[in-house]
Amino acid sequence: MKQSEIKQLSTAELQEKLSETKKSYADLKMAHTVSPLENPIQLRDVRRNVARLATELTKRDDVQ
Repeated sequence: MKQSEIKQLSTAELQEKLSETKKSYADLKMAHTVSPLENPIQLRDVRRNVARLATELTKRDDVQ
């Protein structure tokens, strides 16, 4: 998910997307622990998306 897409989301949508993405990351980590993922770069991409979403939420909280 790109930063421009993230900025267009509402705060409620951001929070929902963040929880979904965190769950997805946890599931990927567990799957990778059990048997190596075909594309381990997915872990990095999902982790960075979590950070992007959390950063945008923090920015919005600081402004208000």
